[in-house]
Amino acid sequence: MSAQDSQTLEYQIKEAAHFFPGTVSAYARNIDTGADCGVAPDRRVRTASTIKLAIMAAVFTAVAEGRAKWNTRLKLREIDKVAGSGVLGEFGHGMKFPVLDLVHLMIVVSDNTATNLLLDRFTAEYVNQQMDRIGLTETRSLRKVRGDNPNTKTPSGWSRAGLIEENKRFGLGVSTPREMVTLLEKIGRGQVVNEAASKQMIEILKRQQYKHGIGRQMESEVASKSGSLDALRSDAGIVYSKGGRIAIAVTVDDMAKTDYSPDNVGELLISRLAQMMVAGLSRG
Repeated sequence: MSAQDSQTLEYQIKEAAHFFPGTVSAYARNIDTGADCGVAPDRRVRTASTIKLAIMAAVFTAVAEGRAKWNTRLKLREIDKVAGSGVLGEFGHGMKFPVLDLVHLMIVVSDNTATNLLLDRFTAEYVNQQMDRIGLTETRSLRKVRGDNPNTKTPSGWSRAGLIEENKRFGLGVSTPREMVTLLEKIGRGQVVNEAASKQMIEILKRQQYKHGIGRQMESEVASKSGSLDALRSDAGIVYSKGGRIAIAVTVDDMAKTDYSPDNVGELLISRLAQMMVAGLSRG
């Protein structure tokens, strides 16, 4: 990638972010060449469901350490069911689900109840310890999703980082686009747990069903995890382009209008930025 191409790409990204009616944080890196680009890549952002990437990595680590087995079954109680994305809320209480199935549900359909069952078993604190282990000190799992009481939605399952007053504004988790890309790169390189575990994680991410952002118009294969809140859209994934594996993380926040349709302006911007980044970082 020439210096001129790099400058052009940076200008295009910053211009798109400047005119967007919200706050844009983004970073991308070609895993194979090292070329990168971004806007506010080190800004701490609300992760929404993209923190489930870190939770998945921690669960894989826990299984490798013998803290649980993939067929360890966790019991679903009525009080465990929470609102938002996922399907476990439709299952009868008292049913038991293997840890591996819960990981699949957490990523593929972003199941919030599955996420909480995993956090109950392994804890947000353990997730953060594993992020520290691989050098991601800004990526923190702060608490469970929406709490364990569907009537009051009282937050619970706090990590020590989650109890820090400054962090409570981030909700479920906090990270930066650069750290999310680094996590994806480590998984893509087979460096999280081991090569076999990393490969399995990538295959799960490829089956993620919410493709309105990075994967919206992407011709290449995508392994990703998205997240959404009323004023926020985020997406983090690897695009397997002909010019290399491009790891991307984008968060748009502070949008004035609540819109959960696939054509949310945040999703459209993420798609546009991803197209720019892949095209630019695939050169040379």
